[in-house]
This record gives sequence, C-alpha cells and structure tokens, in this order.
Amino acid sequence: MTEQKPTSVRWLVLALLSAFSLVSYLERVNISIAAEMMMPALGIDKIQLGQIFSSFLLGYAIFQVPAGWLGDRFGPRLTLAGAALIWGVSTVLTGLVPGALFTGVNSVLFFLLLIRFVLGAGEAATYPVAARAVRSWMPPSQHALGNSLMLGGMPIASAIAAPLVSWLMLRFGWRYSFYVTSAAAFLIATVWLWFSRDRPQEHRAVNAAELSIIEEIPLSPVAEPASPNSWKIFSDRRVLLLSLSYICEGYVLFIFVFWLYIYLVDVRHFGILRGGMIASLPWITGIFFMPLGGFLCDRFSIRHGRLAGARIVIMAGYGLCGVLLFVAALSSNRVLAVAVLCLSVGCLLGAESSFWTSAVHLAGEKVGAISGVMNTTGILGGIASTQLVPILVKYYGWLVALGSGAAVAVACVLIWWRLGHAGFGHDVHAMQLKKHYS
Repeated sequence: MTEQKPTSVRWLVLALLSAFSLVSYLERVNISIAAEMMMPALGIDKIQLGQIFSSFLLGYAIFQVPAGWLGDRFGPRLTLAGAALIWGVSTVLTGLVPGALFTGVNSVLFFLLLIRFVLGAGEAATYPVAARAVRSWMPPSQHALGNSLMLGGMPIASAIAAPLVSWLMLRFGWRYSFYVTSAAAFLIATVWLWFSRDRPQEHRAVNAAELSIIEEIPLSPVAEPASPNSWKIFSDRRVLLLSLSYICEGYVLFIFVFWLYIYLVDVRHFGILRGGMIASLPWITGIFFMPLGGFLCDRFSIRHGRLAGARIVIMAGYGLCGVLLFVAALSSNRVLAVAVLCLSVGCLLGAESSFWTSAVHLAGEKVGAISGVMNTTGILGGIASTQLVPILVKYYGWLVALGSGAAVAVACVLIWWRLGHAGFGHDVHAMQLKKHYS
C-alpha cells in the first residue's frame, strides 16, 4: 500500500498570512512616502506629520487586545477579512478627502488624524490574529519559522512601497498612490475569505498526512506548563518583561518605517524617485534576515528551550542593530551610511519573529489576546518615536534623533538579559522537541 503524501495547504495559508502582513504594512507606510508631496500641497509640517503618524498608532494600540479577542472568539478567517476591508476604505479616503472636501489646514489635519486612527484600528488585528493562525496551522517545531515568514510581508511591503509610491506620485500625483495601494486590501480580503479556514481540520484540502505533521507534538497544558489557560498569564513577570522589551522594538522599528525615506531625501540628498529606490534596500536586506532569524530561533529553541532560544536571537539582533544605527548616523559617506542602515534593519527584523514566538509560547490558548497586549506596548514605543523624532530633529539634528533609536535598541538587550534571570522554567515542550529531532 502506497504511503499517503502530505498536502501543502499549510504553506498556502502561511503565504496568505504573509500577504496580509505585506498589504497591512503597505497601507500604513504609503503616507510616509507620499508625505514629501502631501506636506507642501496641504500646508502641514513635519511635527504635524508626526501627529498624523501617531494617530494611526493610537488606533492601532487601543484596538490590539479587542482585535486579538475577536480573533480568539470568531477565528482568523472572518476577523482578518473584515480588517482588510477597513484598510481599503480608509486608504481610499486618505487620498480622496483632504484638500477636496476639507480645504483649511486645521480641517485637513483633523480629517487625516481621524482617518489614520480608523486605519490603525483596522490594522490592529493583523499580527495578533495572524499569530494565532500560525499556531493553528504550523507544527510546534516551526512556530518561529512560521512567524518569521508571516512577518516577512513587512519588509517586502516596505521595500516596494518607497519606489512604487514615489513613482506613482511623480507620474499621477500623490492622491493616486493611495487609490492604487487600497486595491491590494480589497483583493487580499477576498482571497483569504475564499481559501482560508480557522483550523486545518476544517479545510477540505488537508489530508491526514499533513494533519499528522501539523500535530507532531500536541500543544497541551502538560507540554507547556508555562502557559496556563487563564487570564493569570497577564501577571506573569516574563510577559511583563516581554511587553516592556517590545516598547523598545516599536520605538526603533517605527523610526525606520516612518522616517527613513524622509531622512534619505532631506539629509542624504537623494531625489524623490532615487530616494524611493534607496529606501527599499534596507527592507530588502530584512527580507533575507527575517526567515534566517526564525530558523535560528527554532534551532536554539530545540537545544535550549523556546524563551532561551528567542533570548539569544533578540540580544544579538538588537545589540548589532543599535551599534550599526549609530554608526550610520555618524558616517559622512552616504553610500556607507546606506550600507550600514541595511545591516541595522536586517538585524532588527531578524529578531522580530522571536518576540512573537515567545508570546505564543507563554500564552497557550490566549495567544490572540496576549499577542495583542505585547503589540500594544510596542505601539506605545512607536508613538513615542513618531512624536519625539521630529522634535529631536528640529532642535538637535538627525544624529541625536537616530542616536535615541540606538540607545533604545541597547535597552532592549538589557531587558532580555534581565528576562533570562527571571527564570524560563522547566520547558517540557522543548525537551519533547529535542527528543523528537535527536
């Protein structure tokens, strides 16, 4: 009798989750590129632009836990599809209304604050709910790799956003950059709703062989004693330290997300179109570093335990990110500065999936809510950077602004060093994986 060959539906679901990550980031970063033409056209300055960036992050932060709860309650299929529809409508309105229906600077600013807040609220579901889908669809030994591939849409979106939006602005005007990018949100919502299911057992195309791979080691309370099935997990000191470290992640990440293109155009004196091409290079580097970081986290986790493996990757990644960011800010050679920025972003993104894998490991069945809590704290860091960076630039210059990111990256390393001393406990699940692969 021929042995049944496993299907590969889980990889298609993972590809769609990566597409969600890509579209989600495309809708949030398009304004950071379009801002070069939006600011003079609408009469807003960099500090007001920082407020618009922060309004997105405020909506994003407030709705993280509710969105995670919705994902736990109704499943990733409906939750993510509904979220993507909100992205599409919000992005269309960003290009359609300011300067047309609203013409005064104050009314334009108010509308942009409001619509970007709504966009942030819609995007709050992206990563907490996608992390839950990864937990359902990927085997435990590949959770970090699965999360890194899911998150891999982020650097891809950031890589294509700058050249795409800058070209659309020069060719058709800044408003059309929002109309074009909004189409991606409507498309991914439709495809996801048609193809995906909340659990592999519910998908008709999944056969028994693939299901046996996904369920290689059941994620039960016995296998994960560190993840009690109750809300007491919120008082776990490791969850608190993880969330604190993610504030640092948000601060550093959103410097790159919202200010990298403007820095390259204003300080390194690249043109609008060339600046868009150059701004994509650090994110292209991140495309390769992100799955590498997930792979290394899985390997270290099998040997040392899930949280200990994540600790190695995060401390190395953020230590290098901080040093390289400061070196780039100091450099007088713009080619060298761009090369070092590429490595800095690569190290940052290489460590990204380790945060999410740690949250999944600690959360158990509360993965949507706990991931939402962690991401909320990260957004607080992002709000801090979007508000503080333009002020530091105005009064002290870009060296101090980027130096603040380097200092915060080092702070993340120190928090994870302390987290190791908080005790990782007896990781039965890691022992099972090590036995399984030995």
